[in-house]
Amino acid sequence: MGRVTARRRVIRIRDGAAGARPDTLVAEEPMEIRLDGRPLAVTMRTPGDDFALAAGFLVSEGVLADAGELANIVYCAGATEDGGNTYNVVDVRLAPGVPVPDITLERNVYTTSSCGLCGKASLDAVRTTARHAVSDGPVPLRLTPRLLAGLPQRLRAAQRVFDRTGGLHAAALFSADGELLDVREDVGRHNAVDKLVGRALQQGRLPLAGAILLVSGRASFELVQKAVMAGIPVLAAVSAPSSLAVELAEEAGMTLVGFLRGSSMNVYAGDHRIALE
Repeated sequence: MGRVTARRRVIRIRDGAAGARPDTLVAEEPMEIRLDGRPLAVTMRTPGDDFALAAGFLVSEGVLADAGELANIVYCAGATEDGGNTYNVVDVRLAPGVPVPDITLERNVYTTSSCGLCGKASLDAVRTTARHAVSDGPVPLRLTPRLLAGLPQRLRAAQRVFDRTGGLHAAALFSADGELLDVREDVGRHNAVDKLVGRALQQGRLPLAGAILLVSGRASFELVQKAVMAGIPVLAAVSAPSSLAVELAEEAGMTLVGFLRGSSMNVYAGDHRIALE
């Protein structure tokens, strides 16, 4: 819809000299997610792949697990006083027979571009609601450090909007042999992952057994949670994980790699999948 970036006039100062010039910024707008017509969550996101974002969010919440449970997703008209469509409100309709979770004022969720969860209650929630097992697929995964070390450069090369704005996170899915399967960008790390997972659900590819998820920032508990809910066995991040992220990865049997920079990396959980020389 042409709303991924915006142009603004800035004053650029270099070596004491100043001049006016246009600059490209990443767009950030709120998006409300409704479930069968009832408000569920609001997230700040970069417009684009909105339906995938909504579907991926519902996978991470344990509402959806495969494409057959999703009837359709639509933008809601009438979001403004004059009845116009802002394309910032989406309604997810579940297939007949799919249970609708209890939506109360206490359940309504507001997420930000850097939000996260914490505590034993969060671990218990993931443990009880995960509907896909973390799986290597038909063949056990054995990943070499060399293969992992090459993934960030491939992700960076695929970040088209980042090249223009410098202000986006990215998440990518790779196969066990390092093939780039999909990449999404967003102002929020968790949104980029939701877009990946949502696209996989829409295409009937969940669970993502045998896949590698790479994120451009840190590995928070929430990102590990989203990977667990999608059945992803390996999560790698270019920055640090949190303690709760490591704890959840260990409990789920996931391989968690942090500080993936050049040929260096730290393996925090699931080192049985790393083929060391």
